[in-house]
Amino acid sequence: MNIRIKDLPSSERPRERLINKGVNHLSDTELLAIVLKTGTKEVSAKTLAAQILKQVGSIRNLKHISFYELLKIKGIGVAKACQILALQELSKRMSMVQEKIVNVRITTPDTVYNYYKNIVSDSQECFYCLYLDANKKVLKEKLLFMGTVNQSLVHPRDVFKEAYDCNAIAFICVHNHPTGDVRPSREDIMITDRLNKIGFLMGIKLVDHVIIGKDKYYSFLENGKI
Repeated sequence: MNIRIKDLPSSERPRERLINKGVNHLSDTELLAIVLKTGTKEVSAKTLAAQILKQVGSIRNLKHISFYELLKIKGIGVAKACQILALQELSKRMSMVQEKIVNVRITTPDTVYNYYKNIVSDSQECFYCLYLDANKKVLKEKLLFMGTVNQSLVHPRDVFKEAYDCNAIAFICVHNHPTGDVRPSREDIMITDRLNKIGFLMGIKLVDHVIIGKDKYYSFLENGKI
């Protein structure tokens, strides 16, 4: 028999626990139950939340689920699917409101990945350049292209113009693969090689090219490709 949340002792109810203990003391299941607000005739909101998380694998995977995938889960109708998608978008927008990377010292690809993993789009490729000073501090961040990254779009003229404008002595390229696969494509390798060679001639070093994927990254520097 299903136990409704209102039938639980107040100390076990997600909302009351949030109020009395603080939001950081709640489990993923309890937090999702609060978002869902109600369960179904068969299960409580908490049980439904647990079933959703079990089906998607983890709370991290919830950010990638689509409207129609949600509707396939027993107990999720249009209203609840919309609630979860609204939570997805709010989470994404809040993560984008973060401190700028300008003036940050870049010492490892991890720094680049941790900054951009919540910024880059899940639906299209974005190509950024980070321009650095002699101490590897970011002087300027520039989104140069959006769409499929290829040599016709990623033009060295635009890349190096920005470098001269801020007196950078080095730069890092960053772009994402919406598929989640971080392995560099033939185009990625050609673009990197081209920018590396031109940078050497112009005295503005390409330090790294970081490809952002789903929960991971690929660094040309770490893999000995620069």
